This record gives sequence, C-alpha cells and structure tokens, in this order.
Amino acid sequence: MKAPSSPLVDASRRAFLRGVPALTAAAAVAPTPALANDGKHQWAMLVDVRKCIGCQACTVSCIQENIVPEGSFRTVVSTYSVKLTDSDQPAGTYVLPRLCNHCDNPPCIPVCPVSATYKREDGIVAVDGDRCVGCAYCVQACPYDARFINHETNKADKCTFCAHRVDAGLLPACVETCVGGARIFGDINDPNGELSRRLKEAQPELKVLKPELETAPRVFYIGLDERFTGKVEGEGTLWKPRNLHSSAHG
Repeated sequence: MKAPSSPLVDASRRAFLRGVPALTAAAAVAPTPALANDGKHQWAMLVDVRKCIGCQACTVSCIQENIVPEGSFRTVVSTYSVKLTDSDQPAGTYVLPRLCNHCDNPPCIPVCPVSATYKREDGIVAVDGDRCVGCAYCVQACPYDARFINHETNKADKCTFCAHRVDAGLLPACVETCVGGARIFGDINDPNGELSRRLKEAQPELKVLKPELETAPRVFYIGLDERFTGKVEGEGTLWKPRNLHSSAHG
C-alpha cells in the first residue's frame, strides 16, 4: 500500500516559508569550490542574487520541464517582505532563489535505506525512482528543504540540475529561462569556462547556504546579504509556488 505523501509536502512548504533565518546563514569565509582531479565534468551553479528580479520564470520552466506535481517545486524564488529589526516600517523585499545544493558531502545519501539517492560521477545528486520506497528519510535529512515526496509517484523528488538536458549538452531549464541572467551553470573543472571565471572573480564575496554543516554545496551565491540573517527580519509574502501550476499546466 502506498503511503499518502501530501502532508509531507505541505509540512515541507510551511517549513520553507517560515524558516528564513536558518536557511540563509552565510559563511564568514568565502567557500572555495572543490575541484576533482579525474578530468571529468563536475557541474555546479552560481546564483547572482543581485540580478534576480523574482519573476519566477525559473520556477515555471522547471514545473513544465520536469512535470512537477501541484503543490511541490524543485526550484523556487522565495520573496520576502523585509524590515529593520528596530523599526515597524517595511524596508522592501528580498528574493532568494532556492534549489537542491548537489552537495559534495550530501547528508541525504547515507540515510537512504535502499541506496536510492546517489551521487553521479559528474557531481549531480540523483534519485533512482525504481529503488526509492518513499520513506522520506532523505527529505528529513536535507538541511535545505530541497526535497519532497512526489504525491503522484510516492517517490522522493528534487532538482536534478535537469540532468537529462545536461546529458544532451543543454542548460538546465531554470538557467535557460532566467530573465536577469542570475543563474550561471557550468563545469567547475573547466578553468576557462564562464562558471569558473565568475567563481574566481566573486571569491571574496562568494557564499553558500548553511556552511557550518560542511555539506560542501555546489550551488554558490553572490550578493547574499549578510543583513538578511542578522539585522533584518523576513516574512514570506502571500505568493506560493502552488499558484503557478494552474498557469503552467492550464
């Protein structure tokens, strides 16, 4: 009998919308992307928060490309109403693109009792749907709230960097459709590639989410405001990813 998974999806959504401070902790020292020595591709992404306009084109294209079920998402730009901690007046909004971090040391892999979650040779963390039993251990283990149980398949689901597109020589759907050019995808083993160049240029201000966990994320950020975790408070706006599915599929 398949276990119902919609409560897990709803719980994950609520946790995501209210867990801003914990999710946006940034490193005091800029992380250094790890390079493999085997000459193989090692895919990673750089998100320039300064260029993100919160248009949700990435979220919509991901839903369409990967047939993400209603009420769930593989990537999303969460928009927050931000105010100073010592003032009642709103100071504006803050946007934060979110997706699986494809960690070099992913905590979701060792907790899987059937080895359904695994790391490909190119660094992409993937899920073998044939092996997955939908236990949701990996959902609980992910510190970035980037996994969910697909309520149509009852299997663990997440961003795959659009592995099927990458294998065909294409960019992930979210990168290809980003209006502001805020997402840069590439091979960190390619020293002449745009991603490597941008990572090197941004090194002094390069950040990752939850660096204290030492998961070594492969999603890096430029322009992640330190004040967002310290001197300001963030509350989710009324926008929810659920509202996009009607327009994406209808």
